[in-house]
Amino acid sequence: MLAKLFQKNNPQDPPSPKMVEGSVEKGVLRPQDINPRIDVHFGIPSTASILAFDPIQSLLAVGTLDGRIKVIGGDNIEGLLLSPKELPFKNLEFLQNQGFLVSITSENEIQVWDLEQRQLASTLKWESNLTALSVIGGSSYMYVGDEYGMVCVLKYDSEEGKLIQLPYYVPSDSIAEASGMSSPYNHSVVGLLPQPASQGKRILIAYDDGLITIWDVSEDKVILIKGNKDLQLKSKTLTDFQKGMGQELCDDVSEDEHMEKEISSLCWVSTDGTVLAVGYIDGDIMLWNLSTMASNNKTEKSSTDVVKLQLSSVDRRLPVIVLHWSADSSHNNSCGRIFVYGGDAIGSEEVLTILSIDWSSGIENLKCIGRIDLTLNGSFADLALLQNDGISKTRGAFILTNPGQLHFYDDACFASLMSQQQKQNSVSSLEYPAVIPVLEPCMTVGKLGFICRDEKFSKAFSKEAQTPRSTKWPLTGGIPSQPLNVENYQVERLYIAGYQDGSVRIWDATHPTFSLLYILGTGVKGINIAGANASVSALEFCPFTLSLAIGNELGMISLYKLMGSTDETHLYIVKETEREVHTLNKGDRPHCTAVFSFLNSPISTLQFANYGTRLAVGYHCGKVAMLDISALSVLFLTDSVSNSRSPVKSLAVTSMSDTISSKSNPEHIESKSNADYVKWELFATTKDAHFAIIDGNTGSLVCSQSLQPEKELSIISTHTLDGGNLISRASSKNDPLNSNQKNETKSEPDQGVTRSGSTPLEVDSETSPRTAYSRQRVENILLLLCCEDALHLYSMKSLKEGDINPIRKMNLLKPCCWTATFKKDDKECGLIVLYHTGVVEIRSLSDLEVVGESSLMSILKWNYKTNMEKTMCSSDTAQIILVNGCEFASVSLLPCENIFRIPESLPILHDKVLAAAAEATVSLSPSQKKTQVSPSGILGGFIKGLQAGKGEQNVDLPEVCNNNLAHLEIIFSSPPFLKPSLDITDNQKVLELNIDDIHIDEPLVVLPSSEMSKKDTKDKGTERDRLFEGTTSDSKPRLRTAEEIKAKYRKEDASAAAARARDKLAERGEKLERLSLQTEELESGAQDFASMAHELAKQMEKRKWWNI
Repeated sequence: MLAKLFQKNNPQDPPSPKMVEGSVEKGVLRPQDINPRIDVHFGIPSTASILAFDPIQSLLAVGTLDGRIKVIGGDNIEGLLLSPKELPFKNLEFLQNQGFLVSITSENEIQVWDLEQRQLASTLKWESNLTALSVIGGSSYMYVGDEYGMVCVLKYDSEEGKLIQLPYYVPSDSIAEASGMSSPYNHSVVGLLPQPASQGKRILIAYDDGLITIWDVSEDKVILIKGNKDLQLKSKTLTDFQKGMGQELCDDVSEDEHMEKEISSLCWVSTDGTVLAVGYIDGDIMLWNLSTMASNNKTEKSSTDVVKLQLSSVDRRLPVIVLHWSADSSHNNSCGRIFVYGGDAIGSEEVLTILSIDWSSGIENLKCIGRIDLTLNGSFADLALLQNDGISKTRGAFILTNPGQLHFYDDACFASLMSQQQKQNSVSSLEYPAVIPVLEPCMTVGKLGFICRDEKFSKAFSKEAQTPRSTKWPLTGGIPSQPLNVENYQVERLYIAGYQDGSVRIWDATHPTFSLLYILGTGVKGINIAGANASVSALEFCPFTLSLAIGNELGMISLYKLMGSTDETHLYIVKETEREVHTLNKGDRPHCTAVFSFLNSPISTLQFANYGTRLAVGYHCGKVAMLDISALSVLFLTDSVSNSRSPVKSLAVTSMSDTISSKSNPEHIESKSNADYVKWELFATTKDAHFAIIDGNTGSLVCSQSLQPEKELSIISTHTLDGGNLISRASSKNDPLNSNQKNETKSEPDQGVTRSGSTPLEVDSETSPRTAYSRQRVENILLLLCCEDALHLYSMKSLKEGDINPIRKMNLLKPCCWTATFKKDDKECGLIVLYHTGVVEIRSLSDLEVVGESSLMSILKWNYKTNMEKTMCSSDTAQIILVNGCEFASVSLLPCENIFRIPESLPILHDKVLAAAAEATVSLSPSQKKTQVSPSGILGGFIKGLQAGKGEQNVDLPEVCNNNLAHLEIIFSSPPFLKPSLDITDNQKVLELNIDDIHIDEPLVVLPSSEMSKKDTKDKGTERDRLFEGTTSDSKPRLRTAEEIKAKYRKEDASAAAARARDKLAERGEKLERLSLQTEELESGAQDFASMAHELAKQMEKRKWWNI
């Protein structure tokens, strides 16, 4: 009969009103409904390769090899940016304190990301191979260098949302001329560093052939140029450095270095840009003193200009790949640490070398105070420094290693290592605190639980969600979008994860920023429970009672009440032959109420029933148990459902009221428990496609049979469906059955299709309506069997009658590994199928046809990994939660089901208030000078008040926040040597207006042109006469007497001067009063004019155009 219900309607039947109107029936899945979207992403991708740090906003960006960028702040704030192409990033830098991030892909596409909108704002495709990028601090200008030695300037216009190439560039022929080489000079640019304290006017350019030059963009000329030919070195060998030794390092003076040295890395090692560290391909490190060079640009060799450092004395060494400098806050400009990756002997252990050096007595007297060879947790990827410069007291280094591991080493770690005797060291660093731990400890199972909208339960969780949790992680950037409010906030969803060590963690998953609520440890404190620390294998959550059932690999089931109790509670331990009772202290945290351990077999599945009063348990050995949660007892334990003892794959429990009416015998109802009047049926399916129906009260076997006896099947999952709605929608679509479907041709009459999609409800005189409805609902249940290579849909009624032929079968073209059903408009409508290839299909439950398709690669840039499906879970609203490596993601397939309220609930990555405060404070600080200094205590305190503990990189905060860079716009708006003069006000006296120069109410005299020319001639003559004071131009100056000088220049006495000053003030007061009166008259006139214009406009509006 059910097969007939799937057949298309009679063509003579009139169409339904809904189809006529063209509207979509509720619960019908359409292709346009499918639009996968990442709602939540936590963790650092395993392909992470490059770091960028914004010191003001305290944000860290992590670029990957597959086109993703992870932005990390504080308070579980993370953001994921996806590039259109899965390409590695060569460069990554923040437009600091502006909310934008710049990246360059391996295909030389320059990208600008908008952190506020979490999207790509602008792109610019570069024709040549880009080799260097540097952003001018505090501005939207950036330099890019390419393989042909060209250095160009770009600007990101945030108002237009465009990345623009400006006319300015560094001419390569000028570099060639200054270096004495032939033009054009087309060696690749390997490094670009704006010189500190130059307000963006000077840029240091390093080329792969060893040439180093400083270019002044305001003067369009080379300020300094050095190369391999200038090397007369004093070498410092640090290979044998030990504690207490090597303060005065041995010198090895080389008269000349004829070998060509290629530059591989560089960094400033002073805050004023006077000392530069350069790493070379051959493993050498050169410290160049640019202060003496800049003062005398003659290329004279001097052993005081440059010093060579060697980390190893062997001839064959690794290239120096990374160089970073961290200034010592106490010495600032002549003492600090150099972080070096590379430079050691080929074949040596991979370490990060940290040198503590001092050149306060001159760079030629360089001293090495300490050396650390830090052993890393994985292969090195990148490094970013955090400096203590008045904003944050934290100082240290972020170190990224493969695969996707991020650690922070603070100053205390380095100080501890420096004090040790060993050369090679490893220390316990601060690992990035993952919001959802996946690998440490190892996650084994996940569950998404929904809480009923109960004020008592929800607010209890809300208080726990608001409890502040201390963390030592230094990043504090970003703002939670919706601050939690105890009065209004309610927890709606929980994410629960079980781990290999037996622990369970519970998060508030109401908003995209998950917050940890509880950690349930292994066992109960003070009570020895054998097997409590076994790996968690199954989880089940009851939203009605807030109960959590945890099953592990040793067959133990632990029951937890997530709501605390003010009274004493008891723990019941139910074993195979005995029962123990323990008294627990009262508390407001989750507590264990019962532990069941009566069968030593891993728990494969758990299922709550009857509002949390029953718990069905499926075991790996094929047995099934039913627990009475109210009485904390075992109702029954069956034998293996399958003859092959195959693991139980899924369980479903249905209930049906007894035929006795509750109204007919109320006294009898009160004398018994409700379970006595409910008929329970337990549906169990094993991995080898064996199906059984078990009496839920007695445990007796009602029906047991193999669904595919002629073929070995591997069941992925099974789902019980409400057949009434599915049958109705399948019939209304008028679709023919799948060719693989075997029609049921039973002799019972065709009863048609009712509006509800089920058979008419027939009620006899001895059956209550409630019982009849329950029976009909059970008869309409469908069983969807999902195998690796096919989908089978069965009628539960037919299975009870022994008919194992599916009413629909759909063969799959490739093996699948995980399935889940979901609802639309509160009606079951779709099936999610995940394949081993990473492809995700969305099928309609009514006909099992494909509606939409995507893949883990297109959504998350993930490849499928073995056993990934074990930690996957989903919700009824097509939300999938899955983990991969260190990553955790939640993906929504239906955009209409926006349970996270995206984008309103997303955390804010760019703090505009902090940005404005930093800029305003720096603009008012006395450090806005040509020679910039470290931020004052006022600035540090001000920003601390806004956001405590902001991190800072090796950068000058005033230079980052300085918005007084208008001169750069003028410089970069024209090509070199063609810019307008910038010194328009340098040699001109500022015109100041004095009130004495204002003449009020004086008569205006207009002279004719002839009179004007005469007057001009007369004025010129009188000016000449006044200049020579009546003498001729050829007369010689004479010496005047003292009396003549006194008569001409002597001033009046003090009383006369005071009187004259009073008169002057009175005269000025009168002038000011007359100015005020005239201003008022002008304002009044303007108002009258505006009023008249307004009235005229009104009158003109009333007139038609042909009347004008």
